[in-house]
Order: sequence, then C-alpha cells, then structure tokens
Amino acid sequence: MVRLVLAMGNSYLLGSIPFGLLVAKFVKGVDIRKYGSGNIGATNAYRIMGLGMGILVALLDIGKGFLGVTIASRLFQGEPFLILLIGVMAIVGHNWSLFLKFTGGRGVATSVGVLISLAPGAILIVFIVWVLIVATTKYVSLGSIVGATLIPIMMFLFNKPTVYVLFGLLIAIFVLYGHKPNIKRLLAGTENKITQSKVKKKD
Repeated sequence: MVRLVLAMGNSYLLGSIPFGLLVAKFVKGVDIRKYGSGNIGATNAYRIMGLGMGILVALLDIGKGFLGVTIASRLFQGEPFLILLIGVMAIVGHNWSLFLKFTGGRGVATSVGVLISLAPGAILIVFIVWVLIVATTKYVSLGSIVGATLIPIMMFLFNKPTVYVLFGLLIAIFVLYGHKPNIKRLLAGTENKITQSKVKKKD
C-alpha cells in the first residue's frame, strides 16, 4: 500500500509539471496563461511560440503520461488496475497541477502518453482521426473532443480488457470536462482556429 501511494504521488507530481508554462517563460519570457486561449497546452504554445515549440510542449506532456505508466508497469507487473490508477494520477496532475494552484491543462497530450503505452494500435487510429479533423476544420479542440470520445470505443473494438475500456471512458470524461469552454465556443462559432496568426493578450 505504501508503495502504491508513493507511486501515485510521484505520478501526480510528474503530471503537475507545467511544461507549456515553463517553455513559454524560457523561450518568450511570457506567461502563456495570459495569451491566446490561456491554456498551458501544446496548441496555445504553438500559437505563441511557433510549430517547433508547440511540438516540444506536446512531446513533454505526452512523456509525462508515458513515463508514469512505464514506471508503474515495472513496479506493479501483472496488476493492470494499479498501473491504470497510477496513469490516471499523471493526468490529474496535468489538469489540476500542484504548482498552479490546482489549475492546469485539459489532459489530452498526457492522456495520449498513458494510452500509447497501453494500446498503441487503438491510439494510432484515434490519432489519424484527430489529424483528419484538425486538417479539415482547423479546430484542434474539435479533434480532441472527437478523439477522446473514440478512445473507449477503440479499446472495446481492439478487445482490450474491460478495465482498459473503462479507463478510456474515464479519460474521455476528463478531456470533455476540460473542454467545456471550447464546446461552448464551438457551438457559438467563436472557437479559435489553429491557423490564427495573431495571439492577443488576455485581459
């Protein structure tokens, strides 16, 4: 039990590292939360710092989830529920960061990192769908919402254990909850597109 609690705590702390905020401060000397959408994720990083830095933030956030599950897999071999529980803590850390007064991102990239280590084939299909949606609509948020909804469906279709399907459903709920403001803007027709070149400072 002590080992599990420590592993969950470490995963949460790892997930809490706000890479988007840190990279923006180092590269641009700005607080990413005060520009664009105000989010600390890769999409807002791309708008503020360009494609390269956006990709870097995405990879770092993906790495948090991937590393959390990788460590858990070594500590709790043959115990998929505990591995998933520890993976969830990395996502919780990203969404409700200890270092940002329990605020944070929307958990998409970190969730991808967790899922890649569990079901790479299923996540590859989800990623392809995400790319197609973003490429055709220019709405990253829409791609993330649809992709998140597909995760438990693909887990089921790939005959993954029930606990993986439920985990996919939990991630979908996390992502959809985190995208509530985006859903409202999409319905209102005011959501930012990825191609926007001017990033305004938030009031």
